[in-house]
Formats: sequence, C-alpha cells, structure tokens
Amino acid sequence: MKLAVVGGGSTYTPELIDGFARLRDTLPIGELVLVDPAADRLELVGGLARRIFAKQGHPGRIVTTSDVDAGVADADAVLLQLRVGGQAARNQDETWPLECGCVGQETTGAGGLAKALRTVPVVLDIAERVRRANPDAWIIDFTNPVGIVTRALLQAGHKAVGLCNVAIGFQRKFAKLLDVAPGEVHLDHVGLNHLTWETGVRLGGPQGDDILPKLLAEHGDAVAEDLRMPRAIVDRLGVVPSYYLRYYYQHDAVVEELRTKPSRAAEVAEMEKQLLEMYGDPALDEKPELLAKRGGAFYSEAAVDLAASLLGNGGSPYQVVNTVNNGTLPFLPDDAVIEVQAAVDGSGAKPLPVPRLDPLYAGLIANVTGYEDLALRAAVHGGRERVFKALLAHPLIGQYAYAEQLTDSLIAHNREHLAWA
Repeated sequence: MKLAVVGGGSTYTPELIDGFARLRDTLPIGELVLVDPAADRLELVGGLARRIFAKQGHPGRIVTTSDVDAGVADADAVLLQLRVGGQAARNQDETWPLECGCVGQETTGAGGLAKALRTVPVVLDIAERVRRANPDAWIIDFTNPVGIVTRALLQAGHKAVGLCNVAIGFQRKFAKLLDVAPGEVHLDHVGLNHLTWETGVRLGGPQGDDILPKLLAEHGDAVAEDLRMPRAIVDRLGVVPSYYLRYYYQHDAVVEELRTKPSRAAEVAEMEKQLLEMYGDPALDEKPELLAKRGGAFYSEAAVDLAASLLGNGGSPYQVVNTVNNGTLPFLPDDAVIEVQAAVDGSGAKPLPVPRLDPLYAGLIANVTGYEDLALRAAVHGGRERVFKALLAHPLIGQYAYAEQLTDSLIAHNREHLAWA
C-alpha cells in the first residue's frame, strides 16, 4: 500500500508518522511519500519520520520529494495537509479582520475566506494530478477550511472525504471522563466543519443509550472549561458545541481577547522553529512533547481509521467525516458538505440519518452553508464582487461597511496568492 502526504514537510507530520507506526496493523503502509516544496523542512521531517519508523519496527519505506507528480504516482490514498502562504499568511488572517472589530481566525470569518481563496485553486490542481496518476486513489483532506475545500473537490468529481480532529477529540475526552474505552463512545455529531454540536453521546454505537445529560450533569464544568465557554451556555443548550462556536456565541468578547495577545500564528511560528531544531537532532527518534502544543490532537488516529476503511482494510464502521449532504439535512442543498457520523467503507462515506434539528442550530448551519457556497464561487472564479458577497453573507460580518473594508484588506494582504487580483 502506498500513501502520499502533500504538505509532508509540516512540523506536525511526526504526529502522523507516529500514528502510522503504532497502528501499522490497521493500515499496513509499504511506501509513504512526503511531498512538500520546502526542501529544507522536508528533509528534517523526513529524517525524523524514518527514525520513528525504525524505532517502532515499521518495515515501510519513507520517501521525500518536492515533485507532486512523482509523489502521488500510484498512490492508493493522498492526504492533503498543506498551508498556502505558511504561518505568515495565517498571521495576517488572524490580525487584519480585527481592525474593523471582526474576529480574526484562520478558518472562520474573513480570515477563513482568505485561506479558502489561497487554498482551493492549489488543492484542485493537486487533485487533478492525483486523478491523472491514479483515478481510483482516495483523497483525504485535512486542509482547512475543510468543508469548503472538500466541497470544491467533490464538485470537481474527485474521490474525496474531509477530515477534522474535533470529533475524535471529543470522543477521547468524553471517554476519559466516563472511564470507558474510546471505541465505546459514539457521538451524535452534526453540522458543518468547525460549526458542529454533539447532540448525543451514546455508548456502544448509534443505537446505544444517550448519556449526554448524565455527562453534562456530572462533568459540565470540565466540558465548559475545555470549550472556554461559561457552563451556563452549555447547560442552556443541553448539547456540546464545538470550540469554534465561541466565535459566534461570544464574538465581541473573543475579539477583545484577540486584540490583547499575540496571534496563534505567531505562537505556532515560534514553536515551529524549536521543533525544526529538534527534528535535526539525529538522536531524536520519537515525537517530542512540544508537538502536543502544536494542535491537531488525535489526527493520526482519525486519519489511519479513515484511510483503512476507504482502502478496504478494516477501520471503524462509523466515523465523523466531511461528506456530501444528499438529503441528510433536508434544509440544505444536496451538494452541500456536512460534518456528521457516516458509515465508511471502500465505496466512500454515507451519512447516518440525523433527527430533525432545532432551528437554533439549523438556522446557523443554513446561513453558513450559504456563505460557503459564495466562498467557493469566489475561490474558483475570483473577482472582488464575489469576495464582497461572501463576506456580506457571513453571519460574523453581515454589514455592508464591514464587508467593503474587509474585501479591500483581504485582497491587499493576499494579492500574491490570487491570480485574478
């Protein structure tokens, strides 16, 4: 089995490698290709990756290359984890929206749109290369904004499934609170990427008893603290919103918070410098503890599980993924991409039925889906007016004056990445 990781020079890649090594029985990789244009980073990461495989006795071969076509050739699956513009572009996404009092974040609001505009054309180009190399290969997208990127891939006819670590993070945390094995916890997870709620927590599978009320009653403080939201919000909702809902439920407070501290991108950039120095140490043969602060917890386990299921090598029967709606949420277009529990096998991901949603959640999902549709049009076709309309439609912006200012700022900060600008 051959897997390729585009964006393999990321400082986060050793986490993925560690998962591949530990879970080799679930996903038996014969050849792993790390693809990245940053040759210096790639060699540091690739060297550590080989040492991790060797220490854990993994027989697979690890190859590094900056040639996308060579890297994806004959691959059974391609994982996308790229960041167009690097941490410098992310830092801009997290800062210039604050100038007009709007949240600055790399996947949500104006910053998220900027990332989508930079990313979608690059991902579509890579996907075409994958299709030419092997039309049967699966594309697993971990590149943010996952919902928009996955929708772009699916609309272009690619075999693609989107993946986020929010759900597996909840599963692991809830399992720890409940003192059960993670595999026993099934989430009624519904929404869009980075706009989801856990409306039920079941033990043993989709038909298990819902113990969410008990979980909140006994561990509500711990859950709220992890979300960085007041417990009162969680109690009144009776569900567990994702961390990203704080940008909606506490927008103005979060903006003030972001204005008073360094951006997350600045923190990660400093962390990456330290990690790359560590990776260059030939004695290092395991992922360093510092990597846990980098973000993306449990991604490796989720990626292995998803790839194994798509490639017919086992894997969990039900997984939370980003896939096409096809009537699952009847208030959305069929071609919208939603993030829900799905049955996953070699034919792809089929969403499990979702009970009728309360308008409190359905309304926001519908609003953000409309924004995502406009964002994708802007990413694929370009043009200032399309960018403006996407920003005007976003519920975190929605005002004419803000949308005008943010459009100008977005284009000014991303001109080198926008072919039409």
